[in-house]
Amino acid sequence: MHSIAKFIYYKIMGWKLDGFFPKIDKCVVIIAPHTSNLDFLLGLLIRKVLNEEFNFIGKKALFKWPYGWYFRWQGGMPIDRTKSNNFVSACAALIKSTPKIHLTLAPEGTRSKVAKWKTGFYYIAKEAEVPIVMVAFDYGTKSIKFSNPVFPTEDIEADFKVYAAFYKDIKGKVPRNT
Repeated sequence: MHSIAKFIYYKIMGWKLDGFFPKIDKCVVIIAPHTSNLDFLLGLLIRKVLNEEFNFIGKKALFKWPYGWYFRWQGGMPIDRTKSNNFVSACAALIKSTPKIHLTLAPEGTRSKVAKWKTGFYYIAKEAEVPIVMVAFDYGTKSIKFSNPVFPTEDIEADFKVYAAFYKDIKGKVPRNT
């Protein structure tokens, strides 16, 4: 699958990598901009290109028959998203209890244009005591860009300026939603 994925990614699609994914066992991976359902498919492809496991969370209903096996096979993990369950704590506990996990989240929380990102990924990383790795799907340059691991500090405003600088000039699949 690795060779086939590389052929599709590089030769057929004409995309490239800008940097590399760090060799760490645990982190929160934020992927932005998330403007299209195609981002998920690109994410599945890049897992095979990099030969690296990435995990994502989804509501429990996604993991029921008939598709549950597929989402688990692709790195999906079910999580209870009801109001009575603390989403941040549940995700942090999942990270702490899993030997190797690259928990992937879209900080916008939607494919639509947003004025500001949700902060859950930040608090998940803080509570789990893991770094954040930023990944940009840049449809403008047909490249995927990676950051070095960055630990959240006590200054959320300064940290979010670092994140914004990394994603500056990145174009999503649907540019008006970037």
